[in-house]
Amino acid sequence: MTQDSSAPGTAASAKIDSAVPHSARIWNYWLGGKDNYPVDVEAGDAFREIFPGITDLARDSRAFLGRAVRHLAGDAGIRQFLDIGTGLPTADNTHQIAQRVAPDARIVYVDNDPLVLAHAQALLTSTREGVTDYIDADLHDPGTVLREAARTLDLTKPVALTFMQVSGHIADYDEARSIVRTLMVALPSGSYFAFNDSVDTNQANAEATRLYNESGAAPYYLRSPQQLAGFFDGLELLEPGVVPITDWRPDSTMSGTGGEVIALGGVARKP
Repeated sequence: MTQDSSAPGTAASAKIDSAVPHSARIWNYWLGGKDNYPVDVEAGDAFREIFPGITDLARDSRAFLGRAVRHLAGDAGIRQFLDIGTGLPTADNTHQIAQRVAPDARIVYVDNDPLVLAHAQALLTSTREGVTDYIDADLHDPGTVLREAARTLDLTKPVALTFMQVSGHIADYDEARSIVRTLMVALPSGSYFAFNDSVDTNQANAEATRLYNESGAAPYYLRSPQQLAGFFDGLELLEPGVVPITDWRPDSTMSGTGGEVIALGGVARKP
């Protein structure tokens, strides 16, 4: 079963700007997808020329999402997922991973990119027993996210909130943490928070990001390891804690980044 909070159509397509690079489309390019424009390929290649590890980072982030969701849907018994900043659909989206483990899982995706909206129907393919929904909303407005998510999810029962390589879109660190806190406060005890983002310790990544931010695209802000760990304050971290994403319960899906820490991630439970 699927639900569509924002049906794709001409209005959404009309807002797509193919003259300016966009992070969701560039990320799609790094993952080997086809939903991008020449300007995104150019920006993606320029980034990769300075920081060749970005392709591994994109794939390792996706693999981390898969391991986290499999654990949450399996061992943790979670049946509801709220995926913030989902980006463009590729292989192994959150609902596909969760519903392979638990066919009755309910997933709500949140993004506000018109190209993502245009692909919402592909994103919303669900099992017969489960439900998926797409919310066209800004992550800066957690109240709207929660209100719309409540149409599909039962917010009195545990929910897994996922933030994968998205917090850097929020310029102010305190605001970013406040958004996460607002969302987690609204979820009941036994809910989970799964998160990963890039650190500012790699000089090549920092320089590539600086030049990307000067391209006219929506900027992205790298943060320190201490700042990323701060997103888990008040929550009970699962083992092995906040670690390089390739070290979080690794399996054969990781591609490796030469041992250098590029991104940190973790999964935590709300007590």
